[in-house]
Amino acid sequence: MTPTPAAHPIIVFDAECVLCSANAQFVLTHDRSRHFRLASMQGEVGTALYHRFGMDPADPDSMIVVDGDRLLRDSDAVLSIYAGLGWPWRAVAILRRLPRPLRDPVYRLMARNRYRIFGRRETCWVPRPEHRGQLL
Repeated sequence: MTPTPAAHPIIVFDAECVLCSANAQFVLTHDRSRHFRLASMQGEVGTALYHRFGMDPADPDSMIVVDGDRLLRDSDAVLSIYAGLGWPWRAVAILRRLPRPLRDPVYRLMARNRYRIFGRRETCWVPRPEHRGQLL
């Protein structure tokens, strides 16, 4: 299955990662306009999106945001999420002013060590029923 460009940006996250799942829950709670859709990299849609952009979902080096045909990764992906949530979360996007060579190494350090620092779930996180329409 190759997903086609969506009307909503798709956040592809690691549902086994405690930090990533917490961030997904944060997005679902604070995305009042339902701007984003979410897909786990362990699921069919998430796996297909990783493959579409030449990435291995079994060994990801970044979470991604897919907006139509455009791929955002690393700190650009995270900052685009906060920008899309509206105020007050949009204020975090000011970090885009920092050069990517300063932002991305910090992101990659956290991504590489996410299981060691935050833990890994035995099973993938499952959203509450009211948020299921936002998950692909």
